[in-house]
Amino acid sequence: MKLVKPLNKWANSHLSLTMDAIRMLLGIFLFYKGIEFASGTEALVDLIQPKDPTSATLFVAHYVIMAHLAGGVLVFFGLLTRLSLLVQLPIFIGAVIINIQNGVESVILAQSIFGLVASAVFVLYGSGRYSVDYRLKMEM
Repeated sequence: MKLVKPLNKWANSHLSLTMDAIRMLLGIFLFYKGIEFASGTEALVDLIQPKDPTSATLFVAHYVIMAHLAGGVLVFFGLLTRLSLLVQLPIFIGAVIINIQNGVESVILAQSIFGLVASAVFVLYGSGRYSVDYRLKMEM
């Protein structure tokens, strides 16, 4: 924690607009992927467990969809960003592993890696200056 606070202060003073733009793009990306998975749930279930989907597989598929939809909105506005992205980290780790094992398109793998890296960065960095979290913190 001693390392995170100085990094957070430095980043807020030097990279605020750029980092907030990237955070907002990550939120849009998450929301888009949530819509994409919701419209093609069968494809998501096939990715998670290709043979004989069980109720656990359907639970994971719905967890991914809801986490992406809700997390995308929260990350876009910068509200509960760290918590929202902590929920996304296991999804992105699983996505990277599944995409490497299945040998899917490099674009999908790149999206998974982008989501994983960006989520990890914003878990450490936080919401940024142009966020609801920052506004609420300043009002207190």
